[in-house]
Amino acid sequence: MKKKKALYILGDIIGLIVTVFVFIIPFYFMLANSFKTEKDANLLNMEWPSIIHLENYIEVFSKANYQLVTAFKNSLILTFFTVLGLIITGAMAGYVIQRRRDKTMGAIQWLIMLGLMIPASILPTINLLQNLHIYKTMFGMVMIEIALQTPFTIMLFRGYMASIPKELEEAARIDGCSNWQIFWYIINPLLKPIRATVIILTAVNTFNDFTNPLYFLPGAENTTVQLTLYNYKGQFKSSYNLLFADIILITVPMLIIFLIFNKKIVDGMVSGSVKG
Repeated sequence: MKKKKALYILGDIIGLIVTVFVFIIPFYFMLANSFKTEKDANLLNMEWPSIIHLENYIEVFSKANYQLVTAFKNSLILTFFTVLGLIITGAMAGYVIQRRRDKTMGAIQWLIMLGLMIPASILPTINLLQNLHIYKTMFGMVMIEIALQTPFTIMLFRGYMASIPKELEEAARIDGCSNWQIFWYIINPLLKPIRATVIILTAVNTFNDFTNPLYFLPGAENTTVQLTLYNYKGQFKSSYNLLFADIILITVPMLIIFLIFNKKIVDGMVSGSVKG
């Protein structure tokens, strides 16, 4: 018993050390340099500044006619509609795939799993968006985000559905409920834990996405928060103090949300891990 307890304590210590090196030290490094002058920040050391330059954050906000404000608006719109689309379609698809056990569903499940492994093809996707006349539009970007995150979302919902007893559905069916009524009135209210998990994970992934908006949503008016980092990193000159200030501003909101709802994320993902 003592040996087991010692192993738990050792695991906690190792986890704490890893957390410090992977998360806390890099965050401290960025925060310290965001308060420095450009000359001092370009030295890229860990020293805390003797004078805190809050004007760095004001300059980041006012840069390019308050481009960061526009970027926050675009990222929030993109995140909201992506989350909305995924929690609706992912729940429905996860329910059908979990409850129907036939060859068709088996093939569909394999296709969904392939979506987790095969990366998106940039040029064919751009060509498709152009043919559909939705390239460089928020609608097209939302569809891209939903498509890329659908396999993982369905997998989460499907795993959680396995923990819901089928007897509830059978009783509702005896009472005359249709399949849609069973899903909406019986299953849907039970999905709150996994829905919270999907909302938080999707929101963080979409808000912090850099690559996809870069390829599929170009244009100054379409800038998202991650793309504002380009403003401070150039070929011949880099303003690291402003770059780190920008990173802090766009990281802290999602970091706070993630820390607040971290327990819900874990609970939702673990709930359906026993069955499946």
